[in-house]
Formats: sequence, C-alpha cells, structure tokens
Amino acid sequence: MSSRPSPVQRALAVLRALSDPEVRRMSDVARATGLDPATASRMLDLLVREGFATRDQMRRYGIGPEVFQLADVAQRRAELRKLARPALQRLVEAFGDTAVLTEASRGEAVCSDVEPGTFAFSANYVSVGTRRPLGVGAGSLAVLAWLPPPERARRLQQTSRKLANYPRLDAAVIAAEIEAARSRRHVMFLDWVVEGMGGIAVPILDEQGWPIGALSVAAQTVRLRAREAVLARRLKAEASHIASAWTGSALSPQGDPGRVTARGTAVRLSRRPTQQRR
Repeated sequence: MSSRPSPVQRALAVLRALSDPEVRRMSDVARATGLDPATASRMLDLLVREGFATRDQMRRYGIGPEVFQLADVAQRRAELRKLARPALQRLVEAFGDTAVLTEASRGEAVCSDVEPGTFAFSANYVSVGTRRPLGVGAGSLAVLAWLPPPERARRLQQTSRKLANYPRLDAAVIAAEIEAARSRRHVMFLDWVVEGMGGIAVPILDEQGWPIGALSVAAQTVRLRAREAVLARRLKAEASHIASAWTGSALSPQGDPGRVTARGTAVRLSRRPTQQRR
C-alpha cells in the first residue's frame, strides 16, 4: 500500500502541473495531479502567497516569479563554477593549499566548488554544499564585506542571530573583520572557526561592483601569514579574470586575445587593455 504524499510532494506536483500551458484552472490542477479540489486549492493558495505561482483576476494560475528566480540562480551558479574552475586548479598548483569558490544564497554563504590541496595538512573540512552564515569563513566574509553598506548592515544583523555554533564570533567581531578586510582589500579570516586554520579571500565583483562570489585559499594559519602578500596578489588577479569573463569584457585568464562571455563562449577580439577595478 503506497503512503500518502507529503505536503511538499503535493505542492511540487502542483508546480509540475502548472508547467503545462493547458493547466490553468484549479479544476485542471486537481485533475492533472489527482488531488481533491480542496487540497489543490489549498496548495495553489500557498504557492501564490510564496510567489511560486500566480493567479489573475479570472482565477487562472501560472508559474510564479520565484520559480524563474531560482532557475536563474542555478544557471548563473553553473556558469560561475565553470569560469572559476581553472582558477581553483591554478591556485592549488601554485600554493598546494585548498582553493574554494563561495557564493551567497538567501543570507548564507554556500561553498560552490573546491579544489583540494596537495599539502599534507590541507583544509579537509571544506566541501561543496557547505552552508554558513554570511561573515563566517573567509569567502563568506569577502561576500559580506563588499556588499553596499545598507545591505551589509542588514545581512550582518541576520548573521548575528545564527552564531550559536561559532562561540568565538559575534557581530562586533565580524564588523571589525569587515573593516580590516576593506582596509587591506582582502580577507584574512584566521582561527575563528577552526583553531590553527583559516582562509584568505577576495570578492568576485560584477560590473556594478556587487559581489557575485568569492575566491579563497584555506590553509594552516602559519602558512597563510607567511605568504599573505603573494596569496592576496594572486587571488585578486584570478578574481579579476573571473569577473572579466563573467561580464564578457576582457581577455581570458590564459591571455588569449578572446573574450569569454557570461555563457562561457569565446569570441575573438583585437587585444585591448582591461580596466582595473578600484
């Protein structure tokens, strides 16, 4: 005997039904999903409230803006990972420590990609899919620190309510780390989460200066301190290449006189100088 579908499964069934252009009325949804009319109506009301479905004055339903936003985020993340992957590999080849790509998602930082280090004591606690509050971790702090001030303050306030698992951190500590990072133009996040370990990070900025992610190297604190200057220079260069490819405005990281668009398609151009972001 099959178990009854959960509320989440019923809501997803309704969303799938709405992808059919012939399914527009509540009765259509009930028929397509096998739900009784009362349940179908309840699921539709919930999806409309949350922005995953729309309802017009004629009570016809459709896919809502939240669905398209999620699809856009997923596509852009896939593109950013593709653009950043060679940089992660080059960083590990050059320094031997773990290289990480971080992105923001609904007030949290998500580890999007990792290239494991080859050094004996590499940061093995970082893995794809790891989520932390914005400001917790080097890449996460780099994203938070380069947000516009009003957004940064709002996100920091949200983060302050999520620090129960990080006893060494509070909003004041993170604010001080942000100030230091913006002063030196890169993040040094050391010993706050794992004793003796940390990360150095820089933001990846779009054409408006908004952080679309961060590039970082995670390693032992002593290794980061000893090589801070050279690591920072290399991270900034790699982040600049990724940002240029993302916006489709400059040379590829390998110096090929071609432009890499945000979709990852190379377009031949005459060589021209790139503008440095201030």
